[in-house]
Amino acid sequence: MEHRIHLKTVGLGNGETLGYREREGGNETLLLIHGNMTSSRHWDVLLEQMDEKYHIIAVDLRGFGLSTYHRPIDSMKDFADDLKLVVNALDLPSFYLMGWSMGGAVAMQFAADHPGSVRKLILLAPASTRGYPFYRLDAQGKPVDRLKTKAEIVNDPGKTIPVLQAYAEKNKDFLRMMWNSLIYTRRQPSDERYEAYLEDMCTQRNLADVYHALNTFNISSENNGLEPGSGAARRIQVPTLVLWGENDRIVTEQMVQEIIQDIGTHAQLVYLKNCGHSPLIDDCSQLIQQVTRFLNTESGGNSNDEIR
Repeated sequence: MEHRIHLKTVGLGNGETLGYREREGGNETLLLIHGNMTSSRHWDVLLEQMDEKYHIIAVDLRGFGLSTYHRPIDSMKDFADDLKLVVNALDLPSFYLMGWSMGGAVAMQFAADHPGSVRKLILLAPASTRGYPFYRLDAQGKPVDRLKTKAEIVNDPGKTIPVLQAYAEKNKDFLRMMWNSLIYTRRQPSDERYEAYLEDMCTQRNLADVYHALNTFNISSENNGLEPGSGAARRIQVPTLVLWGENDRIVTEQMVQEIIQDIGTHAQLVYLKNCGHSPLIDDCSQLIQQVTRFLNTESGGNSNDEIR
């Protein structure tokens, strides 16, 4: 289906231009939001393999891929607000919404802010409703204390500075080593696909801003240590599927359990067997099976069920 995937851009009223990949399909629209260090490019296996009845749009968020980055983001809500401008420009009144990792936080914020637009919500290895904390690391790489300000994150020698340096130098060996140790722990993409992913990573222009936004994100009703919580998660009233790979080294099981707790009875958790943080590469067939089952079920599934 590769020839049916079109690379496009859309200008927004806020002065930004966002890129997106569109795969032709039927009347059911599925909108995809990528995670940090990626773009719509990393959804390619899903675009290629998902049932043709779905019309799929995968957006490049501001500062990623083909999208511009004129104004720095400060929160996940900034990304969600951009997404609202995109769906208005593309005339998408309602759709299924799926977010991966950081994109899960954006998807939750969007679903909370625009309940009439989202028919069903899918969260793949998502950041928690209570954010994703960033820590200062000791010499052994173990977390010591939580970073609190954007300045601390910008100057963090443990994560931010090394990745930014790798981007600047296009040090793909460093990025490959990082992803093999944290993301592609079971399987790796083909050489050609992996090279395209690494090239795409180096287009990111907002790394520290994203780290800060994840660190302070909190739509729960609990204080996450930095923010009191907006309580917006309770506004997510649509059927919600949380997918978590049982070998994920980025998102913890506690984080996905927090999502279930904070969204409530509309959410269900499914464990993906033998998968890490990228089920897209580890077992795309299993991922598509669970996504399709959820989308094809009238109610979306049983509330708060856990499927292992």
